[in-house]
Amino acid sequence: MQSGKSKTAEIRAKLDHPVIDSDGHLGEYLPVLREYLAAVGGQSLLRDFGRAFGTTFLSTEWYGLTPEQRRHLRSKRPPFWGVPTKNTLDLATSLFPKLLYERMDDIGLDFAVLYPGLGIGAQIFEGEEVRRQTCRALNNYYADMYGDFPDRITPVAVIPMHTPQEAIEELDYAVGKRGLKVVMLPSHIKRPVPEVAQKYPEAARWAFWLDTYGIDSEYDYDPVWARCRELKVVPTFHGPGEGWGSRVSISNYVYNHIGHFASANEAVCKSLFLGGVTRRFPDMKFLFLEGGVGWARSLLADLKGHWEKRNRDAIYNYDPRNLDREQFTELYHRYAGKLFRDVPIGMESMHFRGRPEDPASIDDFARCEINQKDDIRDLFVPNFYFGCEADDPVTASAFDSRRNPFKVRLNAVFGSDIGHFDVPDMLEVLEEAYEMVEQEMATPEDFRDFVFGNPVKLWTAVNPDFFKGTAVEGAVTRYLARQ
Repeated sequence: MQSGKSKTAEIRAKLDHPVIDSDGHLGEYLPVLREYLAAVGGQSLLRDFGRAFGTTFLSTEWYGLTPEQRRHLRSKRPPFWGVPTKNTLDLATSLFPKLLYERMDDIGLDFAVLYPGLGIGAQIFEGEEVRRQTCRALNNYYADMYGDFPDRITPVAVIPMHTPQEAIEELDYAVGKRGLKVVMLPSHIKRPVPEVAQKYPEAARWAFWLDTYGIDSEYDYDPVWARCRELKVVPTFHGPGEGWGSRVSISNYVYNHIGHFASANEAVCKSLFLGGVTRRFPDMKFLFLEGGVGWARSLLADLKGHWEKRNRDAIYNYDPRNLDREQFTELYHRYAGKLFRDVPIGMESMHFRGRPEDPASIDDFARCEINQKDDIRDLFVPNFYFGCEADDPVTASAFDSRRNPFKVRLNAVFGSDIGHFDVPDMLEVLEEAYEMVEQEMATPEDFRDFVFGNPVKLWTAVNPDFFKGTAVEGAVTRYLARQ
């Protein structure tokens, strides 16, 4: 459907490998989706879905408030105009699977993993019934709408995570019964602070904590990772980070949006690592989407630095019992100068106070059993993958082993983000991604790993047959044989 020779076509002609998109986006066509919602939950689900989505994802109450009320309630500015409308063809492409299938070559994609639009909000609805029913309806919709194009497109199932039980039940249905082979989990669950919820229920919406499935979780989520392994699916995270932390501006959506995926990804990645998930499930891979790789470099460096200073032995460098009080008293008399007072020396100072700690709980790295610095590298680098958009200039840093912690290459994977507002023209996605080669920020080999090698390693890690029967099967087989 493209006329003339495009820059994308020129780039594709240079490549000797396929381009795998690990994070495109589909749009749900609402007139048809309503049929699926009604089939699962009747008219009540149609009503409850609209209300829940508006409240959870769009903050629709914001539009009904005056500026004074928004300030009084600290109502977050919601997203607006989130669908690309530069041309009607791209909008239709995100909605109609057959059209996307026909345009894949023009866009420069050989295979695409398509993430939901509405599903990102649906899996974190507060009400259990509307949440679970909506996820079920969406998964049926995705399986039916995209089931005719498995050689080049695979849609992603929506998995709620409020409890391990509901996650496992939807995993069994979406993967086991409907045959979906990629799953999306929310990056966190907002849970009420019990004390506040009991004493001040009206304030509970502002007083919450983030459950990220590892450290301090409400539940043991190991059964979920085990079921993912049994079903041969990679847990992927694509949850928003707006509405908490610093991203609660009442007037500026850009302020709320910048960095929110990275913030949410860092929270769950850090929790899984320190919670020992990759120690207990060394063969599992986890994918964090749309936040880029900059936060991952920083997190890896921080984990390394914190372990060096606060491992189970080094932590005692900060034990107040190490202090020589007689020496301090002598130094006080000699050097305090204007600080000198004829009072007991320093013993009430915070520097001398320390509460006794239980040696069994003082090692913050105990759950992941870090015994030496390289353990951090071995439990982080092979297990975690990071979705990077085409226009992200930081992506090339993933391959900079000279500057990265431990001198490693991080597993960046290409995500086109077609279907979202970040991509006003689908035909320019591959062109933007390839700029890091043209600008000599990355090599052609780095680009190959970004759009092909890393996605292959990710998706085949727990499912060697992931690409069987697809348009890229031959290239994948040859690549894995060389590895």
